[in-house]
Amino acid sequence: MSTVTFLNATLVLPDRLLNATTLTAESGRIRDIGRAPTTGGTTVDLGGAYLCPGFIDLHVHGGDGADFMDLTPAAFEAVCRCHARHGTTALTPTSTVATYEQYLGFLRLCERFTGTATGGARVLGGHLYGPYFLREAKGCHPDAEFLTPDPARDDQLLAFAGRGLVTLTVAPETPGTERLVRAARAAGLLVTAGHSYATFSQLEAAIGWGVRHADHLFCAMSDRARLRPTQTYPMRGGVLEAILYFDEMTSEVIADGKHLTADLLRLAYKVKGSDRLCLVTDTMRAVDCPDGEYWFGPDGSGELVRRMDDVGVTRDGKALASGVMGMDHCLRTFHRLTGAPLHEAVRMATLTPARILGVDAEYGSLEVGKAADLIVLDAALTVKGVYVGGEKVA
Repeated sequence: MSTVTFLNATLVLPDRLLNATTLTAESGRIRDIGRAPTTGGTTVDLGGAYLCPGFIDLHVHGGDGADFMDLTPAAFEAVCRCHARHGTTALTPTSTVATYEQYLGFLRLCERFTGTATGGARVLGGHLYGPYFLREAKGCHPDAEFLTPDPARDDQLLAFAGRGLVTLTVAPETPGTERLVRAARAAGLLVTAGHSYATFSQLEAAIGWGVRHADHLFCAMSDRARLRPTQTYPMRGGVLEAILYFDEMTSEVIADGKHLTADLLRLAYKVKGSDRLCLVTDTMRAVDCPDGEYWFGPDGSGELVRRMDDVGVTRDGKALASGVMGMDHCLRTFHRLTGAPLHEAVRMATLTPARILGVDAEYGSLEVGKAADLIVLDAALTVKGVYVGGEKVA
């Protein structure tokens, strides 16, 4: 592997900016910070530009015309290359609602690509997203198989833990979910709550089982205003209130400027803070594509949605349907709309998701010994260079 030294860099650290300094990457890792460069290798003078850890996206479905649920190696590589152009150096491929056999195919490809060069972002492992949703809260996902927890079937999926599967999303109110969550946690998975109309008390119980994260705050989840009093869904606090209340819970926001208004982003930032709230793109295949209709999920058998006005919408235009903008756009938008200091906004796209996933010893910050996953941003926070393991990929 090559050696590259960045001169005159403004390092974006988790707690501050460090001006006019030097960083050297060698053999895929950060070797030195602040020392004079040694001879040999490549030298890059940044002229004061920002040098950041690479973005980590915990919730991403597709990009550049491809979806992870297309279930081909070419699709995986295309999505990883696409998001690398937007500064993402590591991600967790995220499934959509599909069939059981498609879930298995997805996990097999996640296993294949975890730890393997993609030409773009690293694959950290798969995010199994869809089997255990509440059907009524499916959002724009295809109306395919919604699984009720079943030990035999669950264990076949959980067998991929540690070899291609790192995250599992559940609707905690579904009968049998406690056993599934406890088994997933015992297998080392991050278990998240999402696409759920659980009550406050149901999510509180799920926290006791080991649920620690919630997908896309404010989206496809119950809250008091949305839950109408019925025998099934009484008028009580829901998932939203529980996420904001319990310090044990981390969450994420789609900061594309379309899914959430500035006031909701500011609320989430104030209550959860930059250590318990991360940025995600939740993007489908229309990233870097023209406006038009695209399949969300498997090509030809998912759900048709439209890209328009820099967001995905349902075909009737009445509801949002996934994101279409990269993490660089989300960083710029969150920083602008909330007024968060730059180092905190960057932390929410780097170290915080790394900690949530439990990979912060390897990724997420500029520290000697960590992986040299680096991005260069100019003053406008536009991506000017992307390095994965010290190798330039964009």
